[in-house]
Amino acid sequence: MPRTPVGPLELLAVDHLLGDEERAIQATVRKVVDERVRPNIAQWFEEATIPRELAREFGALGLLGMHFDGYGCAGTNAVSYGLACMELEAGDSGVRSLVSVQGSLAMYSIYRWGSEEQKQEWLPRMAAGELVGCFGLTEPDFGSNPGGMRTRARRDGDEWVLDGTKMWITNGSIADVAIVWARTEDGFGGFIVPTDTPGFSAPKITSKLSLRASVTSELVLESVRLPAGARLPEVHSLRGPLSCLDEARFGIVFGSLGAARDCLETAIAYSREREVFDRPIAGFQLTQKKLADMALELQKGFLLALHLGRLKDAGRLEARQVSLGKLNNVREAIAIARECRTILGANGVTLEYPVLRHANNLESVLTYEGTSEVHTLVIGQALTGVGAFS
Repeated sequence: MPRTPVGPLELLAVDHLLGDEERAIQATVRKVVDERVRPNIAQWFEEATIPRELAREFGALGLLGMHFDGYGCAGTNAVSYGLACMELEAGDSGVRSLVSVQGSLAMYSIYRWGSEEQKQEWLPRMAAGELVGCFGLTEPDFGSNPGGMRTRARRDGDEWVLDGTKMWITNGSIADVAIVWARTEDGFGGFIVPTDTPGFSAPKITSKLSLRASVTSELVLESVRLPAGARLPEVHSLRGPLSCLDEARFGIVFGSLGAARDCLETAIAYSREREVFDRPIAGFQLTQKKLADMALELQKGFLLALHLGRLKDAGRLEARQVSLGKLNNVREAIAIARECRTILGANGVTLEYPVLRHANNLESVLTYEGTSEVHTLVIGQALTGVGAFS
């Protein structure tokens, strides 16, 4: 007789590893995704758009900068933030990107490196979703090597003048404020740039095959004049933007598992309903092998993510450990999405099911916030003590 199936993240019975508040936050975000995202995401993906009002809705829920203290932020722990990212990305990577770029990149830049005046001015409105932020680091010719950036900031009396171009910037065309990183006479600097500043423009990048339910833009700065107080005062090196990237990567470690879980749950349900040769394909050995292998990797990835979350909450998380998490979990997530597509057959290539949408999105997640190749070299350097970047 058929037995009651268990979920792909229930095999190891790890629920007791989460606290009551963590489980409650996860359940709340899952409910929001079920009600607000799932009914609309196929259309958003097909139309290559995402509603800007989502920022206010997520702000009202306390999701923006949720793991920061004060300034209107919820002050949750890192694990709760990770679980929220997992549920958001189970809806779509673009939805999670909206939240993580707002919180872990734009807001974190100000939270970690800004003055108290800057924090008071910007963070409460960003936490509420009243203002949308973006993060301008990557350039057309400098992604994995940010030290080669060509964007310049020069002093002109009491003002700063910025010139340069940034590329592949999430939220760029809908942002109210951009955090722009540039070369300065004393190294590198981060600047808070209101997007209505003369000389600033953010043309939208179109014809994407991935992260379509996400706004991706170019940032163009042509003699953009800013007051002296626009510079983040606590950083003069690449340590600033790289610390922000580590914050965002942490969310991806959890988030990518959400996409993988959604694919696997879809494939399991489909396999129980789809009949071939007069029986459900769930009863064929090859299908069960695929499902078992994917569930195993999903469980391992979750344990890795949870461990990194506990390290972060204890103040012990290192950048190279985040590289381990992103490299493994995104790599396994994209493999799971592709394998699930094979279980769905031709149905898997339509937007009626989420698996190929997730797979396409994960192609971008594999690249941004550090490519898999760069994270491999970070781990290699940690193991050997020898750098292989140049």
